[in-house]
Amino acid sequence: MDENFNIDTVSITDEIKTNYEDILQLLGEDHKREGLLKTPERAAKAMKFLTKGYEMDPKQILQSAMFEESYSEMVIVKDIELYSLCEHHLLPFFGKVHIAYIPNGHIVGLSKLPRVVDVFARRLQVQERLTEQILDCINDTLNPLGVAVVIEASHMCMMMRGVQKQNSTTTTSGFRGAFKETDTRNEFLNLIL
Repeated sequence: MDENFNIDTVSITDEIKTNYEDILQLLGEDHKREGLLKTPERAAKAMKFLTKGYEMDPKQILQSAMFEESYSEMVIVKDIELYSLCEHHLLPFFGKVHIAYIPNGHIVGLSKLPRVVDVFARRLQVQERLTEQILDCINDTLNPLGVAVVIEASHMCMMMRGVQKQNSTTTTSGFRGAFKETDTRNEFLNLIL
């Protein structure tokens, strides 16, 4: 492993830890009391983990498992678990992602589609942008006949604060190529129900 990467990662984690200590003090807490003694460090490591997508290349992930294949029907991976952080409040949102594509001479290893979701989800996000990033990455890398992405998520920023609506979900969708056609789009939507 790159020695500079380790030094940078430790240095960044230490800086984040110090900032969490400051936040706890500003909230009126004593970060040195027993229950909070290791909280700044744990929170720093958690934040690094939850934002590790900035250090990953989603196109490279797809390219690592592309295979020539003549199959040209719809491929769907549905109910992909999603966990991300809202960039407006740094609170979690979570749900499911459904992805479909129609190959155009190449297929991709099925596990790579959830990995692409994780790369973009492990960044500070809004659900609308997340939908577009997943869609564009698959479209630009695989060059399929069409791509579709639907995300259904619950947002803690709506559930814990603000409007405090615990049962609300947000659905976003994006379509490229053949999925712009009503019949193809409807076939996909019926299959993910």
